Amino acid sequence: MARRLVTVFGASGFIGRTVVRRLAAQGWVVRAAVRDPIAAEFLKPMGDVGQVTPLRADITDAKAVRMAVAGADAVINVVGILYESGRSSFDAIHVKGAANIAAAAKEAGVATLVHMSALGADKNSEAAYARSKAAGEEAVLAAFPGATIFRPSVVFGPDDDFFNRFGRLSVLSPVLPVFTSDGFKPVCGEGGCSIDLFGSGGPTFQPVHVGDVAAAVVKVLDESKLAGKLYELGGPRRYSMKEIMELVNSQTGRNRLLVPLPFGIAMLQATFLQMLPSPPLTKDQVRMMKVDNVVRGGKPGLAELGITPIAAEAVLPLYMTRYAHQGIVAAPMA
Repeated sequence: MARRLVTVFGASGFIGRTVVRRLAAQGWVVRAAVRDPIAAEFLKPMGDVGQVTPLRADITDAKAVRMAVAGADAVINVVGILYESGRSSFDAIHVKGAANIAAAAKEAGVATLVHMSALGADKNSEAAYARSKAAGEEAVLAAFPGATIFRPSVVFGPDDDFFNRFGRLSVLSPVLPVFTSDGFKPVCGEGGCSIDLFGSGGPTFQPVHVGDVAAAVVKVLDESKLAGKLYELGGPRRYSMKEIMELVNSQTGRNRLLVPLPFGIAMLQATFLQMLPSPPLTKDQVRMMKVDNVVRGGKPGLAELGITPIAAEAVLPLYMTRYAHQGIVAAPMA
C-alpha cells in the first residue's frame, strides 16, 4: 500500500488524539500539528516508530500552516475553543485559523480536507461561538469548496468537558443546576394546583461518542465518495438537561439535588464565573444553551457513514465512577 500522509491540526486535543489513534491503526502516517510538540509526545506510541510525529504549528500563522500541510494527502482540522482568552478569540481560531488551513490545503493540492464545526453553527445566533462556527464553515468552503464538514453535538468520552464537568460539580456542590426557560409554572388539575419547577427539562442534547466522531473522520478519508459533504453527528438518544443531571447522579451515586435555574439567573452567574482563568460557565455558553443541541435532520449523519452510534449509558460507567462517593461504583441506568 502506498504511503499516506495526513496532517491533523489540534491532534493533542480530546477529539484529535482519538482521531490520531484511529488513523495510525489504519496505516496513515500522521503529522500531528500542535502548539506544543513536546507536550504532544504522548501521541507517538499510538503508532509504529516514526508513524506519528508532533509538529509545532499555530493555525493563526499562515506560514507555519503551509509548512505543516506540505506533501500531505489529507488534512484534518479539529481545533476549537469553548471560550475566548487573550489572542485566542473565536474569530482567530474558528474563522481565520480555519481559513488558513483551507487555503494552505488547496494550495498544496491536498485531496481531502476535513473541518470540524459544531451543531448549532448559525450566523444569526445570539452566541458568538455559534456565529464563529458558521463563519468558519463559510471561510473553509470559500478556500476549499470540496471540504468535508462535520457538525457534532456535544462529544463525550473519558476526557470530555461535558459529563466530566458535571461530575466535578457533583463532588463540589450539593446541588446540580438545570437551566430552564419554562419552569416555575403553576399547573392545576382535578387534584388541585402545584408548581412545575422544571417545565420541559431545559435544553436538549444529543451526545455523540468521541470514537464515533473519529470513525466518521477516518471513513471519509478512506472512501472518497463520502467526502465533500456536510454531516450532522448525534448519538442514539436525546436528553434534556434534567435527564443529563439525572444520568450524572446515577453514574456517580451522589444523588445531588436538582435545582431549576432560570436563564436570567444563569446569565447573572456567568457574568462572574467567566472572569475566572478557566471559566466553568460564560455568558456566551448560556446563550448557546437556549437552543437545543440536536441533529435537525435533512443532512447525512452517522447512519449514512455506516456507523452505529454508542449510547452514553454504555460508556459513562468507564469513567464517571471517578466522581463516585467513597469509591461507590454506580450502576448503568436501565
